[in-house]
Amino acid sequence: MSDLKTTYMGVPLANPIVVGACSLSKRIDTIRQLEDAGAGALVIKSLFEEQIQCESGEFDNRLHEFDNMFAEAVTMFPHQEHKGPREFLYWIKETRKAVKMPLFASLNAVDKETWVQYAKELEATGVNGLELNFYSPPLDKKVTAGDIEKGEVEILSQVVAAVKIPVSVKLHPFYTSLLHHAQNLSDAGAKALVLFNRLFEPDVDLSKEAKKASLHLSTSADNRVPMRWTALLSGNPKTDIISSTGIMNGKDVTKMILAGANAVQVTSTLYANGASHIRKMQNELEAWMNEHHYASLAQFRGKIAQQRAEDPWHFERGQYIKAILGFD
Repeated sequence: MSDLKTTYMGVPLANPIVVGACSLSKRIDTIRQLEDAGAGALVIKSLFEEQIQCESGEFDNRLHEFDNMFAEAVTMFPHQEHKGPREFLYWIKETRKAVKMPLFASLNAVDKETWVQYAKELEATGVNGLELNFYSPPLDKKVTAGDIEKGEVEILSQVVAAVKIPVSVKLHPFYTSLLHHAQNLSDAGAKALVLFNRLFEPDVDLSKEAKKASLHLSTSADNRVPMRWTALLSGNPKTDIISSTGIMNGKDVTKMILAGANAVQVTSTLYANGASHIRKMQNELEAWMNEHHYASLAQFRGKIAQQRAEDPWHFERGQYIKAILGFD
């Protein structure tokens, strides 16, 4: 039997297939199914401060919409207030009690102070690590790329200093100099970089001439970008590389490990194929390893990464013209 052991933020995993943050982790019974199916770990659905702020505002509006309706009643209800993240934190604690596999929290905050506050509260739930879900859209033309990257590094540094559990960063692929920013995050204490966050993209309803929400599952064709950057970024002994987006089957997992990934995150394939697909992915990975006579992941991890590739230009843009000229 092949040895599939690996690490995620330095945390030991039985295998490299990690369930990414998504609505599948909203229910404890579903999380148990994912563990039984062989998941190496799970990232719990993200705590979004912006969502808490919206819910708190809606709560207050509903609570006070009938205030002063009658002269005899100044308010309709006794004093109440929104509980913020408390229900979410309680649910994570209960999940930690229910499963044995490593669990990682995910956080997307708004203010620098709340990044640290929520990080401490998530640590107290008993999770094995924390994923910072950074997304800083450059919507202000006065804000530079350097400002955004510097802010993320500062937030990471503050969180790392405030908690004892390992911290990772989930990135998007649209930084001006991703290699430079990744190195700064590693130097600031990131124990893993997750490549990449699959962002919401808007759509248009032509019949109504209006905007509409759009949600499409990934396919294997979507993993080319994370594969490229996994190969370019792997090899840093301080920071694990986790590939995410378009990891649909065991072949995709194998490609990412060859490129240098320590582990992968999967979500779309579980929506499409169910929790039991995790075991199939493991079997496909093991079958490939047996065919190629590898006893462990460590024997072939990063074999085609930038640092070890026979053709170092393969993952760089200079290969683009060659690819076109060589395409039949």
